[in-house]
Amino acid sequence: MEGVALGRKLFSDPRLSGNGTQSCASCHAPARAFSDTVALSRGADGMTGKRNAMPLFNLAWSPSYAWDGSKPRVRDQALAAMTNPVEMHADAMGVVAELSKDAGLGRAFAAAFGSREITAERVGRALEQYLLTLVAADSKFDRSLRGEAALTEDEQAGFALFVTEYDPVRGKRGADCFHCHGGALFSDQGFKNNGIDLVSADEGRAVATGKSSDAGKFKTPTLRNVARTAPYMPDGRFATLEDVVAHYDHGVKRAATLDANLAKHPDAGLALTSAEQAQLVAFLKTLTEVGLTGGPGAAVATQ
Repeated sequence: MEGVALGRKLFSDPRLSGNGTQSCASCHAPARAFSDTVALSRGADGMTGKRNAMPLFNLAWSPSYAWDGSKPRVRDQALAAMTNPVEMHADAMGVVAELSKDAGLGRAFAAAFGSREITAERVGRALEQYLLTLVAADSKFDRSLRGEAALTEDEQAGFALFVTEYDPVRGKRGADCFHCHGGALFSDQGFKNNGIDLVSADEGRAVATGKSSDAGKFKTPTLRNVARTAPYMPDGRFATLEDVVAHYDHGVKRAATLDANLAKHPDAGLALTSAEQAQLVAFLKTLTEVGLTGGPGAAVATQ
């Protein structure tokens, strides 16, 4: 509990940035399901990043972190953001020296780790403990499964499209969303090229693996709280859920590494009607939380 409380405090502490102006919460706002409001966040020195800030919840079930999956632990990703020159641009030892001046914070470290010593490793571990408590599992959709809420006709129709295969030869005319966004997490945790570019300027997963076959592939983001986390895609190019659905309906570009479940669709796309696209959006909005639970003292995103 003490480590979680310390991590929550550090998450909002601007002393983790090189110039003392930016905290983790600056780009991962609790009220936005721990995401940002802009396509590409600005770092402590005003430099613009090249990837959209991902939301931070249900991290305990993820096998890797960042859009390219290059970080194996939450603490690794947290410290990477802290020291990245485009992001918080801090020197780890400088952060430690600054935090060590705070007697109250020293007591918090002692409560969490058994001594007042502040190290970069302990900062990362505390942030990790806090972030792993952020759980999203109580949306309208979840409540409907428990019989505590009812989906509207449009939401139900959108869900049917979401979980139905696109296979007109066999009389199935769904949206195929479930292949990548199925299950309780609404993500398969895999890395896919979803056809936003023929040739991606950002090599994505290939940055981590060095494999040309991973070029343009990015981690499948969760759809939980998706109504809160606009703009969308790794570069934040789509402003609305309507834009995202339109992309998958008729905007997919046939990149060399395009995901097979998208490549099987005809060149003209799925040909969903405007009403069907609206129903999909209606369903996606049912995945929004009333609040994020993160244990005692955790930040809550209110509706």
